[in-house]
Amino acid sequence: MPATDPYRIVLADDHVILRQGLKMILEQRHDLRVIGEAGDGLDLLALLDTATPHMVILDISMPKLRGIEATRRIKRIYPQVKVLILTMHKSQEYLDHALNAGADGYLLKEDSNTELFSAIERIRQGEAYISSLLSGKLEGKRS
Repeated sequence: MPATDPYRIVLADDHVILRQGLKMILEQRHDLRVIGEAGDGLDLLALLDTATPHMVILDISMPKLRGIEATRRIKRIYPQVKVLILTMHKSQEYLDHALNAGADGYLLKEDSNTELFSAIERIRQGEAYISSLLSGKLEGKRS
């Protein structure tokens, strides 16, 4: 992808102010562009019929169609689209459900802007990403 072609992102969260703030953060980087927003999972899927993002950043707890099921459908219909979950849920259960649904990354809403950009870059390069706040807990469980 040429450097002039921005990485296209769609945001999905039922909180408007969160979407607006996230868009402002993302667009600080000239190589990222938010091309659409949705307030629930069904609107997100409808938006993906017309938008062509590289990545969707979505919440788990959304009305109409929750983020885990939306992720499962996105990966089935648009397998090339990367999915980054951005959530408040820290439990292993939510993380496992997200990864099993096909999520490429899992970030917490309490993570920093720097970690958000790191997650996007790692996923963009084809790697998976899990919040450092959770990966530390995972390492502790493996020991």
